[in-house]
Amino acid sequence: MVAIGTPLSKSAKKVLFCGAGELGKEVIIELQRFGVEVVAVDRYENAPGMQVAHRSYVIDMLSPKELREVILEEKPDLVVPEIEAIATEELARLESEGFNIVPSAKAVNLTMNREGIRRLAAEELGLKTSPYMFASDFEEFTAAIDEVGVPCVVKPIMSSSGKGQSVIKSNADIRSAWDYAQEGGRAGAGKVIVEGFVDFDYEITLLTIQHSGGVSYCSPIGHVQVDGDYRESWQPQVMNEVALEKSKVIASTVTASLGGYGVFGVELFISGEDVYFSEVSPRPHDTGLVTLISQDLSEFALHARAILGLPIPVIRQYGPSASSVILVDGSSGSPVFNNIEGALVEQDTQLRLFGKPGLDGRRRMGVALAKGDSEEIARKKAVKASSAIEIEL
Repeated sequence: MVAIGTPLSKSAKKVLFCGAGELGKEVIIELQRFGVEVVAVDRYENAPGMQVAHRSYVIDMLSPKELREVILEEKPDLVVPEIEAIATEELARLESEGFNIVPSAKAVNLTMNREGIRRLAAEELGLKTSPYMFASDFEEFTAAIDEVGVPCVVKPIMSSSGKGQSVIKSNADIRSAWDYAQEGGRAGAGKVIVEGFVDFDYEITLLTIQHSGGVSYCSPIGHVQVDGDYRESWQPQVMNEVALEKSKVIASTVTASLGGYGVFGVELFISGEDVYFSEVSPRPHDTGLVTLISQDLSEFALHARAILGLPIPVIRQYGPSASSVILVDGSSGSPVFNNIEGALVEQDTQLRLFGKPGLDGRRRMGVALAKGDSEEIARKKAVKASSAIEIEL
């Protein structure tokens, strides 16, 4: 039997988020619908999740000491890592001391580092992946490129939103790709992965939910990435039935190995009926923002239910739906979003502005959502809505 007490009282069910971005914010809102007390922790003030949490802390997320201190002070029932750059080894130690890490310390440790999850998938579980090699210095990097071949993709083993990721199309790109990867790692300079190209038809995110009643899947999500960062997503992605079943087998194999309850964003390459594992995140996925309009239970509501041990008897998908990000370039501590009404003029469109406290460079600041009679119509409406927003820095 699941019991939830009263927030801000001695009976409270308390959840602490390590990271409080836009995805965490949505999960926090869903948890609070169940009367959960939520604490948000991040590396900067006024992160989106902090704006809706009961309490918040600003710490160095890579500091084992600071992370331990805040968790010991709060003594949460659940600790939910929401970003990659966390002192994951300290979370493993805290789990061994009795703290409940969502979905598990193993999942967090392996998936926050591309080397760990790729070796698990390809070398331990025997799943089909792109060819790959890891490199710790420039000499190893050039050797890896010789082995994998050109063209290839380079990524820091620890990064997100495409940071540090590039494509090497010729030998002239090698040095700049190495330098960019060293600049883009979430934990600073370090090891990279060199991946060979897979000749795929499209890529999907298969949201896979491990919960008290078993394993559930959302309809596959198609998406467009630019420079490794998501720009559009849509659901459902039309798929060959054989490829879809293979995708579910791969996703459940990976998530079962990682363990724990929650939503896992499993990224896969599809080539005809062949399916290649790419990556997995042990939490809601950015491409899954489309589920805010496409399903009765968004990925955030599903994550909240799963980690609380609540049942998920059915997931209802509403038909062709799409998301389009609001990406802003520049520097500002108080951006203003104009022409909101222009973004919402068409029926079946929605908008989410994340409330990020500012930007310095390129940053995802919101997302437009739309439903339509077809994937094409939904995508056009979402792009039109996001394009309508005028940014004043």
